[in-house]
Amino acid sequence: MSRIVISEFMDEDAIRDELSGFDTLYDPSLVERPDALAAAVAGADAVIVRNRTQLRGALLAGARDLKVVGRLGVGLDNIDVEACESRGIAVYPATGANDVAVAEYVIATALLLLRGAYGATAEVAAGAWPRNALMGREVMGKRLGLVGFGAIARETARRAAAFGMRLSAYDPFLAVDDPAWRPEEYEVERSSLDDLIARSDVLSLHVPLTPETRGMVDAQAIARMPEGAILINAARGGVVDEAALAEALRDRRLGGAALDVYVREPVDAAAGAVFMNVPNLILTPHIAGVTQESNVRVSAVTARAVRRHLRGG
Repeated sequence: MSRIVISEFMDEDAIRDELSGFDTLYDPSLVERPDALAAAVAGADAVIVRNRTQLRGALLAGARDLKVVGRLGVGLDNIDVEACESRGIAVYPATGANDVAVAEYVIATALLLLRGAYGATAEVAAGAWPRNALMGREVMGKRLGLVGFGAIARETARRAAAFGMRLSAYDPFLAVDDPAWRPEEYEVERSSLDDLIARSDVLSLHVPLTPETRGMVDAQAIARMPEGAILINAARGGVVDEAALAEALRDRRLGGAALDVYVREPVDAAAGAVFMNVPNLILTPHIAGVTQESNVRVSAVTARAVRRHLRGG
């Protein structure tokens, strides 16, 4: 009987429905206990992870019987994909299953930061009436710049178009004649990265972390953004220079930012110090793609892929 180890949280109905008949160890605390995790995967035929389990190096080498990895999400930077390929280990990301959740996160944070009025509860309840201080901006007519124009960015574009935003995107891997540039329901302008950064009222990142994208939004790029612009990163930590972003927000050169991903995750007190007392900043703990609904979809897609692989299709 194949043994499956699940080291991070997952929808339990998907485990029951899709993985019945397998010897399955479901322990979301394993990601916090390296020694226990290493012992668990040592004899596993399959491992299912989210983004925190670093399936590489000694941990991957110790999984001698491993045949398949299920990724509860789409990013693969926590998995040594090349090492898996060299050993014939299949890797299945949950492509498409959390696109809607991330797209909604981007639109929600853009609305929140542009309007700037939704943190006034305590002041109003205390008897203050800060109307003039809370005169924010409408999203309609603003330009949304999408760095990367894959599936999640396109879902974001559909929602932004419904709000009347203008749309531009940069994606060097998408051919000029790709139909994605000519969707029926909205118009999107194909742009260079420099032009996108310089013209976007809201800049949203949709790229993986690679040598080419690491530090892509650095101090120089941030300085080229329009005054009052909003930056949203729900893609991968390391793409944005966090210290430079914090400085731009403190200086009020940018209108706001939302970060869901970070260079170091989880963010500890030392890493988080750069964000202390920074205005107009939303920080969330890598949950843009995690909703009750997306968790069900991601878990089912991943469990089904692992089951099919172990049973030979």
